[in-house]
Amino acid sequence: MFVDSHCHLDFPELAAQLPEILERMRGNHVAQALCVSVNLPDWPRLMELVRGHDNLWASVGVHPDYEDTPDPTVEQLVELAATPKVVAIGETGLDYYRLTGDLTWQRDRFRNHIRAARQTGKPLIIHTRSAAEDTLRIMEEEGAAEVGGVMHCFTESQAVADAAIAMNFRISFSGIVTFKNARELQEVARSIPLDRILIETDSPYLAPVPHRGKLNDPSKVVHVAEKIAELRGLTVQVVADASTDNFFNLFKDINR
Repeated sequence: MFVDSHCHLDFPELAAQLPEILERMRGNHVAQALCVSVNLPDWPRLMELVRGHDNLWASVGVHPDYEDTPDPTVEQLVELAATPKVVAIGETGLDYYRLTGDLTWQRDRFRNHIRAARQTGKPLIIHTRSAAEDTLRIMEEEGAAEVGGVMHCFTESQAVADAAIAMNFRISFSGIVTFKNARELQEVARSIPLDRILIETDSPYLAPVPHRGKLNDPSKVVHVAEKIAELRGLTVQVVADASTDNFFNLFKDINR
């Protein structure tokens, strides 16, 4: 059994073909998927989608790339996180790749998510791009280790992975780990403890080899597991079992 720990099935290009995607998931033994929130205006649509399916779950949060969207307060996040089927806070974090200038608002938003996670006891889903130093610093300052979580779509160094693991975080690998030029990331996937690994698609983006460049969906998470198994000299079943166990150990509100 496989689990997709991070996808966006509510995005229009995937929502339009949800029945077909769910059928492909069943065919590839992908039993569960976590549909991750990126802003509050679209969050009701996300919740409507997951409520209709026993194997889909949700988070609540605002992505750091979304500049022109309502900023959540700690109180809002705590209230929304109490909604049935919400199992995590995020996606949150820092992204200095696309946005420039004074990004204090982004760091303040990140702190609010961590504070909400600590109040609710729900794990964090953290996005970081070109901002690893500040991300780790704020995680430490705000006590993110208290709830832990996942560094999603990980593309950072071994040192960043080690620092996150020390703060009770899992490392989630996407289809990027299957790309030929992702050698440093492949070394990270080879070396971190097996009980810290999650797998994801981040669909509709980042389709893994052999589907690179095509629309991604949770059924394709098996290829991420296959690559990690190859890198570590393990069977795919071992990676599937470990990453699935890690998912349920982290997201404790989900029924296995």
